[in-house]
Amino acid sequence: MPQPQSILHVGESVRVAPRDTVRAAQIPRFVSVVLPCLNEEDAVGDTVREALRGLQAARVDGEVIVVDNGSSDESVLRATEAGAHVLFESRRGYGAAHLAGVRAARGDVVVMADADQTYDLEHLGDLLQPLAAGADLVLGSRLRGHVSPGAMPFLHRRIGTPIFNLALRVLTGAGVSDTQSGYRAFRRDIPERLALEAPGMEYASEMLLKAARSGLVIEEVPSDYRVRVGETKLRTFSDGWRHLRMLLLLCPHFTLMVPGLIALFLGLVISLTSMLTSGGTSMFGMRWSPVFIGPMLLVVGSQALLLGALAAYQSPLTPERTRARLAFMGRPQAVDQILTAFLLVAGVGASIDFVLFVAWLTSRSTESVLGIAGIAQALILIGVNGIVAMIAADYSREKIGW
Repeated sequence: MPQPQSILHVGESVRVAPRDTVRAAQIPRFVSVVLPCLNEEDAVGDTVREALRGLQAARVDGEVIVVDNGSSDESVLRATEAGAHVLFESRRGYGAAHLAGVRAARGDVVVMADADQTYDLEHLGDLLQPLAAGADLVLGSRLRGHVSPGAMPFLHRRIGTPIFNLALRVLTGAGVSDTQSGYRAFRRDIPERLALEAPGMEYASEMLLKAARSGLVIEEVPSDYRVRVGETKLRTFSDGWRHLRMLLLLCPHFTLMVPGLIALFLGLVISLTSMLTSGGTSMFGMRWSPVFIGPMLLVVGSQALLLGALAAYQSPLTPERTRARLAFMGRPQAVDQILTAFLLVAGVGASIDFVLFVAWLTSRSTESVLGIAGIAQALILIGVNGIVAMIAADYSREKIGW
């Protein structure tokens, strides 16, 4: 039986393919390959051996760490026999397993991959070269390499991955061809520096988003992708939604504030239209009165804008320009001032409502005031919702000036 080998030493010195910009201090001295594993007995042994060959081919010292995430088969035995150092992580999830592996890693550089034979680890040196040249994070892009027939389902390759690529570009400006690649190399302190914490598959998206927002240097290299050995653990729709949700939740300035501003603008235009055309607007032979949709958009838009501003003020991923515009939230008595503003808004709405009520009692009210009534109701709701949101934020000790 082969003896376990958790560390691979090669040569007297570390060498990486030369580049003009490479400085000796940047060359990885020790590389840790981290492989999360859940019931991969048919593939994990070959994957470990391939990773060891990849370290040797790259002429770097290193180790292979397999993080078992609750396997019920012989994955642990196969990994140990192949020469890996095996850890156990009780908290289930791809992200949880990988973070455990990074914490235990001894390398100054970590290579992350899957234990299912999908990635070509014999050429992991390709990921190390950009790091030696100064990159912080390197992706092995499947879409720039050769994808074996049947390795990537149509939904993943043609729909899911392009959508996430576009979302990351819109949210951060980073142009990445394969955001969902699980084959990456980075400096070991990156997960801690970025405060990565996602326990599931969305860990990959969290890493990229935070890295791009933090101004880290991200590069890509082509990487082949093979048909996995064993049963897939990926759930297309639920995992896809968790990735998308992660991207959206970490960017409240974009996902809440921008739609809120749009809704406010549309609501104002429609509400003014309802005031000017009390009888409604003719559309496609039908009479449409926007007296309700306008105020609704005003309420929804203001609520989204407020909640987005509260979240964006605290988020370390908020762009500096947006953060500067929200700086007033850090001033003394900011909560009191914002509460006073919302109280005034509600007061104005209530006053208008009172005048309209008196007019109705004195039989002076007509249908022409419906638009004004709608705006009055919207102002009341905006004021009350704002007061409730600010009290809740203050009560929960959010980082707003008080």
